[in-house]
Amino acid sequence: MAKHYCDVSIGDPLHGPYHDQEYGFPIEDDNELFARLVLEINQAGLSWATILNKKDNFMSAYDNFDIATVAAYDEGACTRLLADEGIIRNRLKVNAAIHNASCILDIQSAEGSFKTWLDRRHPNELDFWVKLFRATFKFTGSEIVREFLVSTGYLPDAHRPDCPVYTKIVALNPPWMQAQQQRL
Repeated sequence: MAKHYCDVSIGDPLHGPYHDQEYGFPIEDDNELFARLVLEINQAGLSWATILNKKDNFMSAYDNFDIATVAAYDEGACTRLLADEGIIRNRLKVNAAIHNASCILDIQSAEGSFKTWLDRRHPNELDFWVKLFRATFKFTGSEIVREFLVSTGYLPDAHRPDCPVYTKIVALNPPWMQAQQQRL
């Protein structure tokens, strides 16, 4: 049986705060949603501990994940990011962040917000989301999409039902719960 995130996070000084205050909680702000997408993309092939250890560096390097600012990055900004030892220096991941910021600007122009775009396509199964993200964004494989959606409350399974955080999230009526209620 695979270990659940709750098994490794409760009481852990690195994973614990993320587990208790962020993972699975719905996000309303587009810049925060974008931040989570960038972090999930950067985690690919690495441990989540690596990303958590570098999270503040990412915030600084990517101008607090301001979507419009990142979308306007030029080659000089890309070079700066690739030289920044505080983040993951992978050209494909850096280019994906810039490209995806531009895509989110287009989404905001068409639908009002990234959150609205997500909400209007919910509920759907993971296969739908993976196809949609691959058609819309760069560097969004199935595991990245799944973790993005679970970590932002669009898909269930962020926490076990016996985890104390689960009750806090359920009280917020996250999108995955709304989808379950619609099915009843």
